[in-house]
Amino acid sequence: MPRRLPKVDVVIVGVGWGGGIIASELTKQGMTVVGLERGKERKTEDYFMVHDELRYALRYELMQDLSKETITFRSNTRIRALPMRSYGSFLLGTGLGGAGVHWNGQTFRFLPYDFEIRSKTIERYGEKKIPEGMTIQDWGITYDQLEPYYDRFEKLCGISGEENPLAGKRSSPYPTPPMKQTPAMKMFAEAAKKLKLHPYMMPSANLSQQYTNPDGVSRAACQYCGYCERFGCEYGAKADPVVTVIPVAKKTGKFEIRTHSHVRRILHTGNKATGVLYTDVTTGEEFEQPADIVVLTSYVFNNARLLLLSKLGRPYDPATGRGVIGKNYAYQVIRGGATGFFEDKEFNLYAGAGSLGMTLDDYNGDNFDHSDLKFLHGASISLSQTGQRPIANNPVPSGTPNWGKEYKAASLKYFNRALGVGAQGASMPFRHHFLDLDPTYRDVFGDPLMRITFDFEEQDRQLAAFTADKCGQILKEMGATHIDVRRELGPYDITPYQSTHNTGGVIMGASPDTSAVNNYLQMWDVENLFVVGASAFPHNSGYNPTDTVGALAYRAAEGIAKYAKGNGGLLV
Repeated sequence: MPRRLPKVDVVIVGVGWGGGIIASELTKQGMTVVGLERGKERKTEDYFMVHDELRYALRYELMQDLSKETITFRSNTRIRALPMRSYGSFLLGTGLGGAGVHWNGQTFRFLPYDFEIRSKTIERYGEKKIPEGMTIQDWGITYDQLEPYYDRFEKLCGISGEENPLAGKRSSPYPTPPMKQTPAMKMFAEAAKKLKLHPYMMPSANLSQQYTNPDGVSRAACQYCGYCERFGCEYGAKADPVVTVIPVAKKTGKFEIRTHSHVRRILHTGNKATGVLYTDVTTGEEFEQPADIVVLTSYVFNNARLLLLSKLGRPYDPATGRGVIGKNYAYQVIRGGATGFFEDKEFNLYAGAGSLGMTLDDYNGDNFDHSDLKFLHGASISLSQTGQRPIANNPVPSGTPNWGKEYKAASLKYFNRALGVGAQGASMPFRHHFLDLDPTYRDVFGDPLMRITFDFEEQDRQLAAFTADKCGQILKEMGATHIDVRRELGPYDITPYQSTHNTGGVIMGASPDTSAVNNYLQMWDVENLFVVGASAFPHNSGYNPTDTVGALAYRAAEGIAKYAKGNGGLLV
């Protein structure tokens, strides 16, 4: 029998950005919070002088062990899903701070169009513009309603940036100036302006200068070492939960973190959650943690999986389109882009930072006319200088032999003469893209794995080809002597890395008929259960998701506090 522990006000499942923000905000108000994290403890000191590309970038030190828990994947319902046994398309983080430790720090706000995508699309183009099977829906919240929470998250992190001329209105400027412009970024900006586009500096959680946030947490400026993505920051310059919200929560004396704690079920009676069941993975002992409020703040797949395993919410059925848990899984169209090779220019591409770059949104959202195009939404287009680490970086022009003398010569010539301009495309949901429990494969505890059913659609292929051409045009204007444009987008392949921006499965909306949670991320069916993270996104935008995750977490924290102080019921 599991050992029953003393009851607390709130238990949170997963201590990353979502869990850290929830814990920080609620403990400030005197609530007792327990955070259950299945991975290990982390601190900044763990990364002092550890620029080890092999260990972290290629052997995935900060990611979960796929031999113990993974996902299964299939491209359609007619075939059997198989487990992901080695890392490829996306990376599943684990440990205190979650993906907030090993992210790049690119901190974009979604566009106003995103939050009212169905309404705005129909208003401008008519309902026939939406392809059959595409299940876009409004989010149940507008950009203007979410903007104050974006502002809070950006001030928490000290985001370095400059105003995006094509984005929603801001209530205040970025808290710190933009990062340094490198020669390559200046070339990109000049070329884009000649093409009458609107470049701006990428909003960055890598600090441009020393900063003290509203909670009194001080952090140092970025050193441009180039070890951000897949690495923890040894300087604390990259905002992450371990150096921002978690210390604030712990300082209150109201927050207890239990690492190595794998939550397996949400306990419930009727339409109320009563706590969680978890296993201490170091001893195998099981515990019940009772709580007045349960908050899921783990990664997309685990949020949906825990609900399905706990038989909470209505599982999505792609055959009928009914149900909500597992609905609207979306990924990202990341393959469209171009690489330019320069004969007469050399760059220092091994220096950089995770969100050092220049971006434009002229082809993102509905910032351009889609009337004659066979896709909706679009992509942000960027030149990023994240730091080309030596093992993984070896660009050569197309037509170069794959080995031998010519290959070696081209590798030596172009290792600092190749620039990539990439498109980060939106992913629209379709009725036949979803998450459910795999009927065959199980984890080490005997629980079914999460199964993904997904493939790229004609929408994605059209978007990739369109944005790749735009990337090529910019590189041509920059003076590249050889340009390789990646226009083709084949079937989705889970093998090569693409993006860890998975979204959906526990989506938000204005009605329990079409969504799992309301705009406070409170479950319609279980009023004291909140589900925080990118699992709430009804589709994925042409940006990184973290800023929107952080903003929604702040709104959820506000909702949880209101719920705790009130007489229960659904928040409006």
